[in-house]
Amino acid sequence: MSPTELELAAEWAAQEGWNPGLGDAEAFGAADPAGFLMAFLDGEPVASISVVAYGESQGFLGFYIVRPQLRGRGIGWALWQAGMARLGDRSIGLDGVIDQQANYAKSGFVLKHRNIRHMGPAPQPAAAAETARAMSPDDLAGLIAFDAAHFGTERAAFLESWLRTNGHVARLAVGDDGEIQGYGVVRPARTGFRIGPLFAQTPDLAADIFDALARTVPPGESIILDVPEPNAAAIALAERHGLKPIFQTARMVKGEAPSLPLDRIFGVTSFELG
Repeated sequence: MSPTELELAAEWAAQEGWNPGLGDAEAFGAADPAGFLMAFLDGEPVASISVVAYGESQGFLGFYIVRPQLRGRGIGWALWQAGMARLGDRSIGLDGVIDQQANYAKSGFVLKHRNIRHMGPAPQPAAAAETARAMSPDDLAGLIAFDAAHFGTERAAFLESWLRTNGHVARLAVGDDGEIQGYGVVRPARTGFRIGPLFAQTPDLAADIFDALARTVPPGESIILDVPEPNAAAIALAERHGLKPIFQTARMVKGEAPSLPLDRIFGVTSFELG
């Protein structure tokens, strides 16, 4: 895809009700410029898929959309095969629609857990959280390393774009020794504001970062948080702030899955890139 076509795929995702962030396309493209494929019929774009490679060992699949009026004609399957061929022997993750699990299983994907989208009015904490602060350029190297330990692989190019995208706000927690202990990003979406990622070493730190991010959201707006179901503390965090489950995906992996510290993942970055 060209940048314009990636914007079009994001619009298709919005029409599917996936509520992408307003600046997602630019940051997504930075993750792997060649990792977004589009199918054409008579010169018109009709289907999309993202097959982002993270180094030589991992990849993530998303944005798998065929225009509704053209489904059932084999276009999506042809694009799927092209995407899978691009990722080759890498371990591949995806966040799939729950009722499509059987189809993904036919291609070798195995269910690992569910991710549950929670949404509700943005809470307005009364006091600033002492453990969460804005990030500075000096934090970037440490943040990239901290993120890699929770995402499963380094994604420096994506993070650099994600953190500078217009409207994105980051907050992090740092220990007395200067080491990063948690961070999160909130961004404007088609509807409301989405928090992702939200990684923290403890539930208390995650709560402080959540509060600091929520404080930047305009009153009357909603907050969306995509939570790994195995993290009970993350579910409790969402519920404590009045966020309700509205949607869920199946996190599935083909090949050897990265070992992720799910107890420290309180918010998934995105369903398209992992």
